[in-house]
Amino acid sequence: MEKIVEIGINRLTETKRGFIDFAFDKKTDNLLNDIDNNPHVYVLACLMDRQIKAEKAWAIPQKVFDILKTHDIKKLAKEKPDTFEKIFVDNKLHRFNVEMAKIFYYGIQDIMNKYEGDASKIWAGKPSSAKVVYRFLEFRGCGIKIATMAANILARQFKIEFDDYYSIDISPDVHIKRVMARMGFVPKDPTPEQVIYKARELYPQFPGVIDFSCWEIGKNWCEATKTDCKNCIVNDVCKKIK
Repeated sequence: MEKIVEIGINRLTETKRGFIDFAFDKKTDNLLNDIDNNPHVYVLACLMDRQIKAEKAWAIPQKVFDILKTHDIKKLAKEKPDTFEKIFVDNKLHRFNVEMAKIFYYGIQDIMNKYEGDASKIWAGKPSSAKVVYRFLEFRGCGIKIATMAANILARQFKIEFDDYYSIDISPDVHIKRVMARMGFVPKDPTPEQVIYKARELYPQFPGVIDFSCWEIGKNWCEATKTDCKNCIVNDVCKKIK
């Protein structure tokens, strides 16, 4: 078994739920990690994660809540679309403030209308991975990359149990593409499809199991212009292709 897969499986089988530094801000991350009591916060943050730095995207819900002085889903659902648009535009929360404000608003409405205000119903009851991914895809503006990322984090780090994990693909961001290329799994500058299908080949039972490990390597030891191979967790098996 490839070492990168082994690392991913070992982390998946850990029974303790990990704390995730989404935004690297204690108040924000405490709320994002509280999926038992405030699962809608995690869902809304996932919907924001596109074309800006991840840390900034994950922090958006907390900034909105601070302005509205509430993170209660029922109170948020009573706000008008214009309220969110003004918050996004005035505070420049995203690159695409008008559209992302709509996505935020309709995300709240969908959680209220489809899941009775309890976003954890998206993944409750040990559903299939395909069902969870599909439910995320039903949110306005949510593509397959965000949907699989959201399901992957639930499974890997939040230890939410699914009936299977076949439909959770790797999310080919810049770090993951770079690491998989340098390890020799895919060519330099791979297409998203090459990354996804190579991950499916490596571990078809759960292709996304290597997602976090690759991202971590790219973030900590295998940057675009600087490498720290000596301390990297896959140093002994990496082909170090530049």
